[in-house]
Amino acid sequence: MSDAIPVSSALDEETARAEVYGLLAQLWYAPPGDELLGRLQVAVTEAPAAGAFLEEPWRGFVGVARDITTDQAHAEYDALFGGVGKPEVYLFGSHYLAGFLNERPLARLRDDLRALGLTRDDTMPETEDHVAYLCEVMRYLIAGEDVEVANLTRQREFFAAHLQPWVGEMCNAVATHPSARLYAALAGFSQAFFQVEQQGFDLLA
Repeated sequence: MSDAIPVSSALDEETARAEVYGLLAQLWYAPPGDELLGRLQVAVTEAPAAGAFLEEPWRGFVGVARDITTDQAHAEYDALFGGVGKPEVYLFGSHYLAGFLNERPLARLRDDLRALGLTRDDTMPETEDHVAYLCEVMRYLIAGEDVEVANLTRQREFFAAHLQPWVGEMCNAVATHPSARLYAALAGFSQAFFQVEQQGFDLLA
């Protein structure tokens, strides 16, 4: 997973989008370690343009990160998404789209991934409909060098099919959970970012 933090005003918009997706992929896949949490704690919170839509949710997330320890972040992640059996909050699209894991939405996703020339790493225990995996695919569709795959049309189609229908519900579930603090703030930032993405893609339709 990418561990970039999207804070540089010198980055072009596409690079910045890819870096946000990379950061979301890493944070939703696992709690931040000492290095990443330390980088978050010193991250710039002012957007290049005043009043930018993502500025407040990003500032809120960084603010929580500055007031939490690595052990606390790990404990929160485990309480929300880990444990034996049913987690407090699911991070898998099939749960929200079909009510169960490993259902038809996952099969459709695998078909689309094969069409993109992408396969799941055998060392990854989670299925491909994990939100972190989908964010990583979006990062690839933005930053990849193969223009036949990495282009706005593919991004819009993949986002509309595999993130847009359910990721808002997931973010709401995390944001409102009483055990969530760092991840409630991350959910708020994620929700805002996905809204910006959807609006951008809607303009392409």
